[in-house]
Amino acid sequence: MVKIIFLHPDLGIGGAERLVLDAALAFKSKGHEVSFFTNHHDPSHCFAETRNGTFPVTVVGDWIPRSILGRFKAAFAYLRMVYAAIYLAWYVIPVEEPTLIFCDLISLCIPFLKFARGPFRVVFYCHHPDKLLSTERGFLKDLYRAPLNWLEEVTTAQADKVLVNSKYTARVYKDAFQKIKDVPDICYPSINTEFFKNTTPKNLKEVVPVGTDKFLFLSINRYERKKNLQLALRAFEQLRHMLCEEDWYRVHLIMAGGFDPINLENMEHFIELTDLASELDIDDKVTLLKSPKDINKVSLLYHCNTLIYTPSNEHFGIVPLEAMYYSKPVIAVNSGGPTETVVNDVTGFLCPPTSVDFAEAMAKLVLNPELGVRLGEAGRKRFESKFSFDAFTEQLDGILTRERQLISEARAIEYDHKRK
Repeated sequence: MVKIIFLHPDLGIGGAERLVLDAALAFKSKGHEVSFFTNHHDPSHCFAETRNGTFPVTVVGDWIPRSILGRFKAAFAYLRMVYAAIYLAWYVIPVEEPTLIFCDLISLCIPFLKFARGPFRVVFYCHHPDKLLSTERGFLKDLYRAPLNWLEEVTTAQADKVLVNSKYTARVYKDAFQKIKDVPDICYPSINTEFFKNTTPKNLKEVVPVGTDKFLFLSINRYERKKNLQLALRAFEQLRHMLCEEDWYRVHLIMAGGFDPINLENMEHFIELTDLASELDIDDKVTLLKSPKDINKVSLLYHCNTLIYTPSNEHFGIVPLEAMYYSKPVIAVNSGGPTETVVNDVTGFLCPPTSVDFAEAMAKLVLNPELGVRLGEAGRKRFESKFSFDAFTEQLDGILTRERQLISEARAIEYDHKRK
């Protein structure tokens, strides 16, 4: 057994949070001791594992503001993580003596973690280069981002091991950090199948007021504009023109997503989507849910007929795996991580990000129920063979074994040096 520390900016609800929790569960299943340190943790807006005592969570630096008048969010996120890293290096690492520190999203913490002397290794999981997430351009914005982008590359290179979530992200990583010569390892995320196996789905009407006779399309994503959730609404409206009145009557779209009440974009975009559904005259056939509990999310996946996944150039995308586990076909954009999880015409459909293309794929499944069953069964088989939690666990345990071996070699070299 070894000690492993996870350092993550905000333990809320999202794909990055789900990944680090699943990684922690994988390590714990091998008998290792795992703890979390974070800048922010709200028990009313988090995954169950950080609320029910599965993992101890320590909040560090939440008193540091997130921005000034809505500006400089990236700089303050970096500052908060640096503060947490210094706290770990000064107060925690010398006492806990961890073997591995697993951090993600913000690499600037890495050199500060290494202020603590000792035989530990730092693994950085790069979901996507942060420098590429800022789409706003302009002289002042470029001037502001320039030092942050430089720091990201310099500090990412200081990790002992870098992991990425897909071949797509590996290519983006190499293009974004051309001065880093080391090739990152690909570690596909998985899902906590034990929770899925041990959870009995609720009746659909306990989650949403929709009849069980409906053909349900489900979208699960945070309420952020970059997730392109409007595509699901516009495609659903297009579907109206491709179905007869009887078939249109029986379809329904459920949109469920992470919603943080202190996140301005979440609030604004939720209202935008509600207004768009009304404008398209489909609001009576669309249900929008905020941050569904895990049991409700599982229930929605169990009862839905098809998953709609709208982000373009998504780094990986964990939700398609969850749908595949429940033998549901997936309709996703033909870019980014979903091109590695979804096989077109085999486990679902990969489409250009247009409402017409998505609607055509949706219509095929409404008009041919047997097709949906066949695609869903193929998706479950693909999940089991390539993305199972067991495969994810063994890959992480292999990484830990290699890092421990490197620690042992370093100790041996240090011992020989002292003897001489």
